[in-house]
Amino acid sequence: MVGEVEKKSRVTRVLFCGPHFAASHNYTREYLAKYPFIQVDDVPLCEVPSVIANYHLCVVKTMQLDANVLSRANQMKLVMQFGVGLEGVDIDAARKRGIRVARIPSDVTGNATSCAEMSIYLMLGLLRKQHELPRAVQQKKVGEPVGDTLFGKTVFILGFGNIGTELAKRLKPFGVRIIATRRSWLPPSNGNLFKISASSQGCINHDLVDEKGSHDEIHEFAGKADIVVCCLRMNKETVRSAPPLFLLLHLYCHFTDLFQFLLHRSSNTGGRSKQNILIFNEKGFPFGEHCSRGFAGLHSCFRAP
Repeated sequence: MVGEVEKKSRVTRVLFCGPHFAASHNYTREYLAKYPFIQVDDVPLCEVPSVIANYHLCVVKTMQLDANVLSRANQMKLVMQFGVGLEGVDIDAARKRGIRVARIPSDVTGNATSCAEMSIYLMLGLLRKQHELPRAVQQKKVGEPVGDTLFGKTVFILGFGNIGTELAKRLKPFGVRIIATRRSWLPPSNGNLFKISASSQGCINHDLVDEKGSHDEIHEFAGKADIVVCCLRMNKETVRSAPPLFLLLHLYCHFTDLFQFLLHRSSNTGGRSKQNILIFNEKGFPFGEHCSRGFAGLHSCFRAP
């Protein structure tokens, strides 16, 4: 009996929060199956606060690991977020409790590349009206639906970090005009133009962007775009940079206002097409579900995982 208790006390318990992104806990459990001293559990979101005290490592997915939840994590040694970013973790609260927080970089893990490719897939699918294709095939209608090209479009990349860079590299050959905003285009140490290096080759790619702006110019840039891709993570700093539009992008409320704004801006800036696409490259909120309800004005809206 004592031996069993001692054996259990030596087991490192890993908690995955919630059932979403099932491959995360399934692959981890499969990979660690040969290590009997590591236990991997996936727990429903509603049960996380009540069981987190039993775990040593926590992987956040689609919930907020705030100070209240972390206050119960008496054995916790490490917290990380599935994918990239840490918007689901109260970093300050974790540090105060002596819990280490791991950050996964997107540029060297393939995540930025995956998001960039998914964004292009969604753009092409929306422009070519992919959702109408099955019906056209079933009805044997040749030449329908009539789609549109990505060529000649203006794409606004909101947040030109790792994901935005990978997206721009892949968009350029399509013949699009790329406009982008980021907090600063200057390096932290000197006044030269910010230069973005390709992740492995170290190539200079700052010429990928046709027009650069700051987050203060988000509204202006949105009015010039046919397609808007949000690659900006939500944190205190980015909320301060552009509170009106950014909060609309990341919170459910007032989605109609945002869509109507983009439509109004696009229809009053040189007669730009109403074929607007809004793509979110940020996880954690079910944009697809809300956008599919048909908000007036914007052609389509999707969220890239």
